[in-house]
Amino acid sequence: MTMAGDGAGMPNRAALGGGVRAEGAGLPARVPRAHNRHAALLAAAASVFRDQGYGLTTVRDIALATGMTAGAIYYHYPSKADLLRAVYEDAVREANAAFEAAVAGAADPWERLERAVAAHLEIMLGRTQGGPAFAGVFVKVQPHDFPPEHHAALTALRNGYEARFRALIETLPLRRGVDRSLLRLHLVGSLNHVPIWYRPQGRLAPATIARRIVGMLRAGGEAAPAGA
Repeated sequence: MTMAGDGAGMPNRAALGGGVRAEGAGLPARVPRAHNRHAALLAAAASVFRDQGYGLTTVRDIALATGMTAGAIYYHYPSKADLLRAVYEDAVREANAAFEAAVAGAADPWERLERAVAAHLEIMLGRTQGGPAFAGVFVKVQPHDFPPEHHAALTALRNGYEARFRALIETLPLRRGVDRSLLRLHLVGSLNHVPIWYRPQGRLAPATIARRIVGMLRAGGEAAPAGA
């Protein structure tokens, strides 16, 4: 989906010289991540997408946030949709790394789930190194907002992250009849809603929220011990 004015004045990419590379069929062309302004561009785009949503954001909005020209942004990415994909890729990369670090070393399935939930909340609440902007893209830009040209890729990224929760829930010792798929959807949906009501100065830290949420799931769904 392209907003009015997003393509106006778009430069000829071939005339911009070297430094642009294709990353494979169907992927947006972009400059290497070592480019000195590239990280700032992605961070600013993440902030604008988080605050305004994808549909209401224009490339000019992002240009204002970065101090760059729209033409300079098009040098990195040929469209707003390509820029969203790059931001989303970074958000998912951050989330995956935090998830794996959180569950490492834990053997008990309930402990692993609690750690994963706490890590997810830290991401959603912007308390990790990447800050709130990239995480906020998860909350603000939902699948129905994805641009058609990248809908499949963005959906795959989101599903790939949520699959980590699916794998954890499959290991839980749940009583017979508990719908694990519905449990996962309920859990992830409720976690993604936390940034809406969470207050940093409130009484509940992310780790406390994680412990209580997992505790409620365990109380309602855990199988009785063998022989009980």
